[in-house]
Amino acid sequence: MSVEAAREKFQAYLADKGLRVTDQRLAIFNAAFGQKEHFTAEQLLDCARKIDDSVSRATVYRTLPLMTGSHILREVDIGSGEKYYLPAGNGNTQVAQVVCVDCDKIFEISAPFMEWYGSTVSLKLGLKPVSQRLQVSAQCIAFRQSGRCPNRLKK
Repeated sequence: MSVEAAREKFQAYLADKGLRVTDQRLAIFNAAFGQKEHFTAEQLLDCARKIDDSVSRATVYRTLPLMTGSHILREVDIGSGEKYYLPAGNGNTQVAQVVCVDCDKIFEISAPFMEWYGSTVSLKLGLKPVSQRLQVSAQCIAFRQSGRCPNRLKK
C-alpha cells in the first residue's frame, strides 16, 4: 500500500469514527511512515515532534490504536513488555519474525508456508484461521562470540 493510500485509509477511518484529522495525527502518521524499521511509541513520539513540536505523548498513545485499527500499522509484541510497530506495507501477512534477544531487533522474513500450515491445523479442529504469527527468539552469534552485536548500534 502506498503512503497516499494509507493516508486516505486512515483519514476515512477517522471520519467513520467521528474523529477529526488533526495536524498532530498527521504528524504522527508521517513520522510512522517515515520509519524504515520497527519502532516503539516513544521512538514515534520523538520523530513526530521533529515534524510538529506540539505532538504530545498522550496523542501518540491514543493515535496508535487508531492506526492499527485502520490496518495501516502492524503491532508486534516480542514479549518484552513494549510493543513495536511497522507500516502494514503490501498486505503480505505471511512473514515470520525473528527477534534478537540480545538487542530486541526484529527481522521479518517471508514465510509462505504459514498459510498452508495455519489452514491445515485449523481445519483439523473445525476452525477457519483469521490471523497467525510465527515468532522466533534467537541469540546474536556475533554478540556471543565477540561481545558486540552489530544490530545494537542501530537501535
